[in-house]
Amino acid sequence: MEEKKKGIEKEIEELRVYFKSGKTKEAAWRMSQLKALLSLIRERESDFFKALHQDLGKHHVESFRDEIGTVTKSLIIAIKGLKGWMSSKNAKLPALALLTSAEVVPQPLGLVLVISSWNFPIGLSLEPLIGAISAGNTMVLKPSELAPACSALLAKTIPVYLDSQAIKVIQGGPVIGEKLLQQKWDKIFFTGSARVGRMVMTAAVNHLTPVILEMGGKCPAIVDTLTSSLDKGVAANRIIGTKFGPCAGQACIAIDYALVEKRFVRTLINLMKEKVKEMFGDDPKATNDVARIVSKEHFLRLKRILTDPRIQSTIVYGGSMDEEKLFIEPTILVDPPLDSEIMTDEVFGPLLPIITVKEIEESIDFINARPKPLAIYAFSKNKTFRRKVLSETSSGSLVFNDAIVQYAADTLPFGGIGDSGMGKYHGKYSFDAFTHYKAVAYRSFLTDFWFRFPPWNNYKLMLLEAAYNLNYIAIVLIVLGLKRSR
Repeated sequence: MEEKKKGIEKEIEELRVYFKSGKTKEAAWRMSQLKALLSLIRERESDFFKALHQDLGKHHVESFRDEIGTVTKSLIIAIKGLKGWMSSKNAKLPALALLTSAEVVPQPLGLVLVISSWNFPIGLSLEPLIGAISAGNTMVLKPSELAPACSALLAKTIPVYLDSQAIKVIQGGPVIGEKLLQQKWDKIFFTGSARVGRMVMTAAVNHLTPVILEMGGKCPAIVDTLTSSLDKGVAANRIIGTKFGPCAGQACIAIDYALVEKRFVRTLINLMKEKVKEMFGDDPKATNDVARIVSKEHFLRLKRILTDPRIQSTIVYGGSMDEEKLFIEPTILVDPPLDSEIMTDEVFGPLLPIITVKEIEESIDFINARPKPLAIYAFSKNKTFRRKVLSETSSGSLVFNDAIVQYAADTLPFGGIGDSGMGKYHGKYSFDAFTHYKAVAYRSFLTDFWFRFPPWNNYKLMLLEAAYNLNYIAIVLIVLGLKRSR
């Protein structure tokens, strides 16, 4: 282990030296690496499908929808946008700044660390890498050890397709992760639990390293009493599909619980039961359309939640488990105790608790009494209520009448707030996440703001006051002696 730790330090130093060579700053290098990564995704697609099925039991269509497809799209967008993203932008200056110009120049941060999560082990590894490469950094990727097949595949293929002097994959568990966090980085990008996120932030303090923390929390769905049969069916379909579809609910942006008016709850539950059967069949375990729980430890946590006597009485659908196959049936619960584990901790599994409220407006206070979530999903056609949700709640994102779709929109920033995370990425936001925007000003020797220097007098005070107020007429009048002193 000591030899491995020394090897890590050596690799990190090599990455620093390579960054100083300036190679990664070149547009040609960045473009070549993005295209090579796209080739990797396309040429090894079947290998990624196999690894995702091996680690998480994901159906290959789910894997394409949630990981391979989204990464492909992000690469295409980055390749098309790279030239514009890299370009300096002129900065507008006041008219008073004669013979002066300014620009904002995007520059890479340097050496960055990406620590990814196990639930989307390909997508959450490569999405930040796209931003780091586009911005011209050198980088280390630390995949999750809980998805060993995906981690091994990334470690095997990335050095073949990409520049191994600039991009390295380091595998390992918590000990290796801790060793990496002890090093000096120019930025750390972490995706995972809030518990580990706090550890990352604590370690980053030692070197004053900036961090992006993509965590999660309990993302609520607010379901208003809908009157149209079509609206009811669509809402139920989208809630079930986005709760149980992505990695069996083991997703930071999956719906964690739903808030529903008491008068509407029975109607909604009946529709949800129908949709579960439509999507996953009468025997979901046999269809291979629901991913499995990632590990025995996580399975036992969910089993503990479901076998709590207080929780068992609230189950209205599902609840069956297969410990050997790490499978839990999509399960719906109504009004579990608010102090129970299922309502105090992030569920991260195929369990959907529904909390009833007398009036839907109560859902806003319910959400605001808890840590800020990564996302809020509000199903409502009431424009007044939608405005209240928008203005009176705080979350990383807010989606009306759907869920999770914001993740696929590269023009929207993806990230949390408060306990659900800090920082954002996706599309150009990924480039921005790994870029320093340097302010650059150019001055001539021929003009000067001479009144900015001592010795001081009221005349200079008047000129400074007029200048800061952008009152150019007053400046002329003061210089001509046509304006009295203060």
